[in-house]
This record gives sequence, C-alpha cells and structure tokens, in this order.
Amino acid sequence: MTVLSELLAKGKRVAAHRPAPRAVVDAATWMQAAHALADERATLLGLWGERDAAHMALRDGESGDVAVLSLACPSGRFPSVAAVHPPAQRLERAMRDLYGLIAEGASDARPWLDHGKWPHSRPDAAAPYEFRPAEGESLHRIPVGPVHAGIIEPGHFRFTAGGETVVRLEERLGYAHKGIEGLMAGATLERGAQLAGRVSGDSTVAYAIAFARAAEAALAIDAPSRAIWLRALMAELERLANHFGDIGAICNDAAFALMHAHTGVLREQVLRASDAAFGHRLMRDGVVPGGVARDLAPDGSAAIRALVAEARRRFPALIKLYDDTASLQDRTVATGYLRPELARQYGAGGYVGRASGRDFDARRDLAYAPYDQLRFTVSKRGDGDVNARVWIRIREVEQSLDLVEQILDRLPDGATRVDLPRDASEGLALVEGFRGDVLVWLRLGDDGRIARCHLRDSSWFQWPLLEAAIEGNIVADFPLCNKSFNCSYSGHDL
Repeated sequence: MTVLSELLAKGKRVAAHRPAPRAVVDAATWMQAAHALADERATLLGLWGERDAAHMALRDGESGDVAVLSLACPSGRFPSVAAVHPPAQRLERAMRDLYGLIAEGASDARPWLDHGKWPHSRPDAAAPYEFRPAEGESLHRIPVGPVHAGIIEPGHFRFTAGGETVVRLEERLGYAHKGIEGLMAGATLERGAQLAGRVSGDSTVAYAIAFARAAEAALAIDAPSRAIWLRALMAELERLANHFGDIGAICNDAAFALMHAHTGVLREQVLRASDAAFGHRLMRDGVVPGGVARDLAPDGSAAIRALVAEARRRFPALIKLYDDTASLQDRTVATGYLRPELARQYGAGGYVGRASGRDFDARRDLAYAPYDQLRFTVSKRGDGDVNARVWIRIREVEQSLDLVEQILDRLPDGATRVDLPRDASEGLALVEGFRGDVLVWLRLGDDGRIARCHLRDSSWFQWPLLEAAIEGNIVADFPLCNKSFNCSYSGHDL
C-alpha cells in the first residue's frame, strides 16, 4: 500500500471530486501526511484553505498518484504542515491572511500577502515587517524594491552581505495581490476562465488550460479532440515565447546584449505567429471550459510553420554563440547553485527543478492529452547553476519546436467546443506551464457557478529556493540569478 492510499483509507471520500480522489481526514492523518512530505515519500502540490477547512494536494512518491486531503477547521485552526515540512510555510501564512486560518505550531506567523492595507487587515499587518536577522562581523543590509529600475512587477529583496558576498536574502512579496480567489467566488465558468488567464500574463494559456481541465473534470465531460490539440499548440507557442525571452534576458544581465537582441527577435516572431493563428499575441481568452474560443485561423498553420523554420535556421547559431563566449560562461557557470536536495524537498517544477536533477514534467508524468500521444524528451541536469537553467530552456525550445510540428501534422478535424452541463462537483488539474506546473482546484455549486477556486503557481515553491541559490554569490550576480529563476510575482500574489 502506498502512502497516499494509506492516507485516503483513513478518511471519508468526497464523491464528486475528479479525477483525483479527495478525502476528509482527522488531524492525526493530516500530520501523518505532513511527515510523509518531510520524509520525501510524497510531494506537496498545494496547500490552501477556506473559512472552515484546510486542503492539501499531494503526489505519491512511489506511484505518482495525486490526491487531496481536507481537514475541517471549525475553530479556524489546523496543525502546521510547515512545522515539519518548510515548503508549506508561505502557503500557511497566505491561508491566514486570506481566510483567517491559523497554523498551530508554525515557526513563522508573520503576514505574507497582507500588507496592512486591506479593510480587514490583521492587527499585526500594519506594523513594521520584521526581516529575519543574520549574525556575523561586518555585515550590512541592502534593501532593494519593491519599486525597481526596470518596468517589472514589484517585490522587495532584503540582502544581508559581508562585503560583496550575500550571506542571506529574504523576499517580501504580495505587492501584486489582486484578489483573484475572491473574484472567482460566485463567478460563472466563463468569467472564471477569464480571471484564470489573468493570474500571470506570461502564462495565460497554461492557467486557462488548467482551469478548463479542472472544470471539465468536475463536470465529467471531455473537450473535443481538435480543441485539446489546439490547446497544446497554444501552450507550446507560449513556452517558446517565454524561453526565447528568458535566454536573452539572462544573457543581458551578464552584459551580453547581442544574445538579448537576437532572441528578442525570435520571441517577437512567436508572438506575431500566435496573433496570426489565434487572434491575440498572448492567445489570451483562447482556451475556455469545454474547448477553445476560436479555431486556428485559415493562414495560421502557415504562419506557425514559417516561424518554426525560421527558429530552426537561427537558433543553433545562437546556442553556439552562448556556448563559445568565455566571458558569458564565466558569469553563468557555477553561479546561483541550487542543491538537488532542496529542489526535491520543495518539489521545484520547470527548469528550476530539472536543472537541479528533479525529473518531473506534468506533460509526461501526468500524461494528459494530447501529450500522451506525442513524442518529446524531458531534459534534466545536475549542475543546478544559472548555466544549467539556460541549457534546460535551450533543450525545451528544441522540443517545443518538434511538438509544434507534430501537432500541426496530426491536428484532427471536428468541433472545437461543447456545451457545459450544470452540476455541483469538484475538479483538480495540473498543467505544465513554461516555468513549471500550475495547479487549479475548483468547486462548482448547484447553479453551475464557482463556489471556490484555488490557483497555485509554480513560483510558490521556487521563490524560497532563489533565497538559497543566491547565498555565497556576490550582490552583483543577483539580477542574473533572479532572471534565471524568473519567478512570477503576479502568479504568486494572486
């Protein structure tokens, strides 16, 4: 018996939860699950709450199965998962800010998303935020943000350094909080899909697919085959645009602007092809529950094939340029090293995890359609530095180009959308976005409207790892390390 099946056997199953099971458990079983996470017999996929309950999504380390455990919290309290499994810490702090749930036994009860500006802020949220101290001789602190020199999202970084060497980094986020989960409550599925697509603009397709799949799972329906393949086509175009942009931006932060210019051209070509094919450069609102909002434009296939041909022609020379530039390698190799054990502990997704040896990709390991019918390779490395994260992106660009061609070659005919029934039910979906896995949990009411929706960006488990990766590096290398992670502020802050 796997650890997940053992935990589920101790709880009461919720009937209308699909495709993964959900069970209501007691506090002892809840903590048994927490210890399974601490022992790496399971991976934490999500932790969220509502006024009278806490929920935890896990993936079994042996079988790979996924399940949700729920704990009733009539007193507004629950045993802290973070007390034994640190990756849960910020999630628990957010649960208190958003729903008033208190994690008993937690080592950190500071506000996280609440900055003391909400109408019903916690009493301690408006007080000066206490950053963790670091001890040692001749240490000094450097505050950076939340307003930055570039046109980027807000986040505060508090460095403690000895000379130029970073001894400790602590982040404070939440400046981009927009109340997505509150706006979801009572919304129609159509409105919910729009909100999901606006959680993090660079991942609008990934979020929309995750939301649509959660809704379809809850309603026990399947989107048409053509719609499913079109979704994958949009997802791979989104992956290409972001990876091209990231590779260039990382090089730019190492003062190698030439790569930034060339990859910027490729990114722009992806966006133009996406616009030609789906009517929007980011393909926003293209994916909806039940299918897709619009079919591939008549000249869309030709535009995408031309893009693939151009990328195949230009990208190999850029790879060689990156690999042969000694001054660039000097900045990226051995910089921002993330230990493999930390990547495993935090369940780091995407290029952050795969560059540090964590071999997980939701497209392959959860095998959702149409990826279960496509050929692709998931690359991983063990060196865990900025250079490794660049190379994972490079390999994923190559695989995405292959996937785009496969999808266009095999794109089925037929309908692109089906009508949705109304049913009080629940659904869970996990989708591979460009920076890692995106989770959506959805509960529908009898009227077909959203009763509760939780969306979890992969950045929740990546931001803390950036703090670990920067230690021992010089302050001037932080932009390079930060961009190599490229965590989402907006996706984290909801």
